[in-house]
Amino acid sequence: MYVLGIESATPVASVAVAGDEGILAERMVLNKRTHSVNLLPMIKAVLEDSEIDRHSLAGIAVSGGPGSFTGLRIGMSTAKALAQVWDLPVAGISTLETLAYPLAGHGSLVCPVLNARKNEVYTAVYNSAGPVPARLASPRAARVEELIKCLLSYEMPVTFLGDGVPVYATLIKSGLGQLALFAPQAASFPRGAAVAELGLKVFREGRGISPLRLQPEYIRPSEAEVVWLKKHCTGG
Repeated sequence: MYVLGIESATPVASVAVAGDEGILAERMVLNKRTHSVNLLPMIKAVLEDSEIDRHSLAGIAVSGGPGSFTGLRIGMSTAKALAQVWDLPVAGISTLETLAYPLAGHGSLVCPVLNARKNEVYTAVYNSAGPVPARLASPRAARVEELIKCLLSYEMPVTFLGDGVPVYATLIKSGLGQLALFAPQAASFPRGAAVAELGLKVFREGRGISPLRLQPEYIRPSEAEVVWLKKHCTGG
């Protein structure tokens, strides 16, 4: 069984192919080009690198959010279009779980933090003791001060990773002291390899869905939706 994984929820675009043998191929890029320009050539490249064709794929896994609204839409649209043309099921994989997954077996709590702007992060809390991180706190948008208060209640070391770390590391260290640990930068971007491997588990369990049912997990409304609601629902 082979799965194509697509990650586009952050400024990094990453694509991979996973199979029963492990990760066969992966491409990752952080440049000034949009995901709409990067993704299709990367998908073509990883299929060639892995020496399989689309007919060998069991499904397409794609980062489902939270993250960049534009990036998520591009990734989801790409996954849906390919899945419909290739007649494949899809799976939406949490961006936060994608970040936490490579630290499985690490032993500490894992807290992905994605910069949500407006002085907030997209975050969740995972126990990384097992082969797959177990979610302890559901994904949400929160101020870092609120997150620190939540984490202090666990009284355990917490490993942070994600693009919110450079923005809020000082505040996190101040609030948690020695309980705050930080993953290396190489682990701070969600990877297509993790999306593909988590997708492989979904498809093995028969939990793939039709591309028509695939929906992003935004967590909070976009700026355009906020403006529309303010204008039409509050008389603003």
